[in-house]
Amino acid sequence: MQRFTLSHPIPLAGLLAAVAVLAGCSSPVKIADNAGAPVESRSTAPGGTAGSGGAATQPAAQSQVTPVSVDPSAAAGVARVVYFDYDSFAVKDEYRSLIEAQARRLAANRSLRGSVEGHTDERGGREYNLALGQKRAESVVRAMTLLGAQEAQLEAVSFGKERPAVQGSDEAAWAKNRRAELKDR
Repeated sequence: MQRFTLSHPIPLAGLLAAVAVLAGCSSPVKIADNAGAPVESRSTAPGGTAGSGGAATQPAAQSQVTPVSVDPSAAAGVARVVYFDYDSFAVKDEYRSLIEAQARRLAANRSLRGSVEGHTDERGGREYNLALGQKRAESVVRAMTLLGAQEAQLEAVSFGKERPAVQGSDEAAWAKNRRAELKDR
C-alpha cells in the first residue's frame, strides 16, 4: 500500500485552533424550535386602516404550516464536487462550506457512509493521474475527518482520467475534470 504525504504539513497547533474555531461557530438554535409560534391575522377596515384603533378584529390563529428540518446537503441540486487547480490536490477555501456541511451530516449520523472519488484531466500518464486522483480524494477525506466525520465512514477512490465529466481538450473542459466528487454509499 502506497502512502502519500502533504508537501506542506499543517502545524498541529494551527490545526487544533482551526478545529476549535469551527466548533465554536455552531449555533444551538434549531430551525424547528420556533414552529409553534402563533401567527396573528389582522383585518383592515374598508378605509385601509386597522379596525378599532389597530387592534386585531379576528382572534389569533395558529399556523397550519408543518415545520421542516432542512438538511442543506441533502437538497436536490446541491453541488457535491470540489474542483482543484492544475497538478494540485490542495482543497481551495471556496469549498470549505461544502466540506463542512458534508462532515456535519456524517458526524450527525454515524450510520451514513460515503465515498470521495478523485478525478483528473486528460493530461499526463495513467499512473500519474491515478495517484493524483487518489491524493485529491484523500485530501477531501482528511478535511472531513478533521471536521467531525469518522474515517470509517469515508472511502477515497481514484479514477484518474478515466471518467471525465466533460469531453474536450481545452482549459474549460480540463477545469471541470479536475475534481473530487462526494457520493453516498
